[in-house]
Amino acid sequence: VQLVESGGGSVRAGGSLRLSCAASGLGVSSNNMAWFRQAPGQEREGVAVIYKGTTTASYDDSVKGRFTISRDNAKNELYLQMNNLKPWDAAVYYCAAGFRYSASGSALDARRWNYWGQGTQVTVS
Repeated sequence: VQLVESGGGSVRAGGSLRLSCAASGLGVSSNNMAWFRQAPGQEREGVAVIYKGTTTASYDDSVKGRFTISRDNAKNELYLQMNNLKPWDAAVYYCAAGFRYSASGSALDARRWNYWGQGTQVTVS
């Protein structure tokens, strides 16, 4: 499994970015997929999850109404549209796959995911 993120960059507060995650070795449509982020000195936190075979998604409260997770099954890509960015949204954003159904806890818990991309940096000034 390989996950490759892109689309990060530097943006002013209130601006928008769209992150992409190109997946290989698994299908984004047939797997739960997620976005996480990690700021310096902080733990990796879940941002959004989209559930396999559906358009159903879950979001962390801090991004609800501003971020949208989606996927393109034909391209086998995952996306995160981020609008009205805040300074505290600045972090390295990671794409995740390989959901551990046997584990307990929230789907936004990083411990429930096996595969990670290398991350893409988002800076908000």
